[in-house]
Amino acid sequence: MIENISNEYTSEALEELQDDGVEQELFEHSRFIVDKGQAAVRIDKYLVNCLPNTSRNRIQEAADAGNILVNGKSVKSNYKAKPNDIITMVLAYPPAEFHIIPQEIPLHIVFEDDEILLVNKQPNLVVHPGFGNFDGTLLNAVAFHLKDHPDFDPNDSRIGLVHRIDKDTSGLLLIAKTEEAKANLGKQFFNKTTQRRYQTLVWGNVKEDEGTIIGALARDPRDRMLFTVFPEGENPAAKHAVTHYKVLERLGYVTLVECRLETGRTHQIRVHMKHIGHTIFNDERYGGHDILKGTTAAKYKQFVKNCFEICPRQALHAKTLGFTHPRTGEFMHFESELLDDMQQLIEKWRGFSKNME
Repeated sequence: MIENISNEYTSEALEELQDDGVEQELFEHSRFIVDKGQAAVRIDKYLVNCLPNTSRNRIQEAADAGNILVNGKSVKSNYKAKPNDIITMVLAYPPAEFHIIPQEIPLHIVFEDDEILLVNKQPNLVVHPGFGNFDGTLLNAVAFHLKDHPDFDPNDSRIGLVHRIDKDTSGLLLIAKTEEAKANLGKQFFNKTTQRRYQTLVWGNVKEDEGTIIGALARDPRDRMLFTVFPEGENPAAKHAVTHYKVLERLGYVTLVECRLETGRTHQIRVHMKHIGHTIFNDERYGGHDILKGTTAAKYKQFVKNCFEICPRQALHAKTLGFTHPRTGEFMHFESELLDDMQQLIEKWRGFSKNME
């Protein structure tokens, strides 16, 4: 497991390494703490699995330039990262920061009090600013909603998002309005005492009524925008991940499934379902926007095309969320209905599957 506790160290930043012979002040851009159970591994191999969109060659250049530090001392790319090592990436200029400004963007608020804000996120909304999405995010919307709150600073990392969901995933998302609430809720997520269930429509007929998928996740070395499953112990950067699933309804060439997260890794449900041969419907990044099951008939192809148009995003919804309130100690459970696009999609497949009988 890798704990990244600072800003993302990008390929663009690595391309701007300076080596002009003049002593310069160095600024920390990213920091990683090596997990206690980590086997010794070359630092360039370790970091290539931590840093999105950054090549191993670029990391080696950074090490040669003295921009990779371990426990405060520069190391070369053949250094073996060990448990509890603190790896920092430094450059001669401050890291770019995304300043969150209030923007009037619709929010569907499910629950709110002095400590927490629970929203039902719409699809096609990025959760937080990043490269390529400097504004227009859910956090910009939250900043606007809480602009008159005297103690809420949207740029204070000690408050705000407790967990995340993907841009095109809809559903429940929890925001902490105080430092104490975020620390409390963060501990609950870390200790896996929260309850999170998703509903998704996947390609194919899932034969088993229920099951568990266990597979460590890390970035795909062939495409850094994707994650993939690795056998336990094969990839030192791969994070242990567990998804429990249950079939809700079989609809011919697709299946409606409930997924319960035991861990919460990036793209976990999307990657795990693809791993067992059931890619999420219309998940473009993982190939679900192709016709993966069915016939070659023109009428069927048109039907699926119409389905893609009805739900023009991955058919994945964060439906339930349970947690203990950080102040009262009360266990709270929330459910959100599927959005219209997914409901219409499911109804369309129900009609199709009945005609197959």
